[in-house]
Amino acid sequence: MLSGEQTLAGRFGTHHTVRVAGALIVLLCVVAVLAPVIAPYSPAAQLDIVALKNTPPSRAHPFGTDWFSRDVLSRVIFGARVSLSVAGLSALLSTTVGTAYGLAAGYAGGRVEQMMMHLLDALLSIPRVLLLVAVLALWQPVPLPGLVLVLGLTGWYGVSRIVRAEVRNASSREYVLAARALGASNVRVVLRHLLPNVAGPIIVATTLGVANVIVLEAGLSFLGVGAREPNASWGTIFFTGGSSPTDTWWVALFPGVAIVVTVLAFNVLGDALRDILDPRQLHSIGSRSSD
Repeated sequence: MLSGEQTLAGRFGTHHTVRVAGALIVLLCVVAVLAPVIAPYSPAAQLDIVALKNTPPSRAHPFGTDWFSRDVLSRVIFGARVSLSVAGLSALLSTTVGTAYGLAAGYAGGRVEQMMMHLLDALLSIPRVLLLVAVLALWQPVPLPGLVLVLGLTGWYGVSRIVRAEVRNASSREYVLAARALGASNVRVVLRHLLPNVAGPIIVATTLGVANVIVLEAGLSFLGVGAREPNASWGTIFFTGGSSPTDTWWVALFPGVAIVVTVLAFNVLGDALRDILDPRQLHSIGSRSSD
C-alpha cells in the first residue's frame, strides 16, 4: 500500500512534462550562475568598434555582434542572470506578500475580510503595466533591487485571492476545527494547518509568476524603463536590436528566442504542477491507495 506522499513523488517522477521543463529551467539557471565561465567575452566588452560593428553570426561570434561591437552570445548568457534573478525574486516577493494577505483575509473573515477584499479590488482596478511605466519613468535610473521591489509589490493580488479562497475552504474542515477545539492558537492553526493546505496553489502561482515577470521585465526594458545599461538583460539586448530589426536581426532574434523558450518552460511546468498538485486529484489518489 502506497502512502499519499509516495504516490505524489511517483507522479512527479513519471510526469514527462515536469522532467523536460524542469531540466530546461535547471539548465538555464546553471548557465546564469556560470555565466563568467561560459561566456567567451564580458557583456560590456567592445571588441572592435570599427571592424566588428554589427557583424552577423559567424564562427567567431555565433550570435553576431551589436552596434557597439559587443558579443551577443556573451550578452545573452549574462542576460540570463539578470532576467532570471529579477523574475525569480519578484515572483518570490509577490508570493510572500500575497500569501500573507490571503491568509489574513481568509482566516479573519467577517468585516475584516470584506474590507481587505474591497481594498484588493481597488488595487486590481489599476492597470499594472501603466502603473509600472509611471513609477519606473519617475524613478530613473532604477537599480535592479528597485526593479525587483516594484515588480514584486504590484504582482501579489492574484495570489492573495487564490490563497484567501483556499483558506476559506480549509477553515471549515475537521482537522482545523479539531485544532481550535484543542486550544491551538491562531498563529499555530494558520502555520501548521492552513498554510500547508495552500502550498500547492502557491507553488503553481509562483512558477507561472516567474514566466509573467520575465515577459513584463523584457517589455519594460524594451520601453526603456526597465533594466538599463550596463545590465545586460534579455529585454535590454532586444531593445538594442529592435531599432533596426531588418539590418541587425540577430541582435533581437537570440534574446527573443531565449525569452520565448524560458517563458514556455515555466508555463508548461506550472500547468503540469497544477495537474499534479490538484487537491482533488491528490485526495482521490490517497483514497485509492488506502483501499
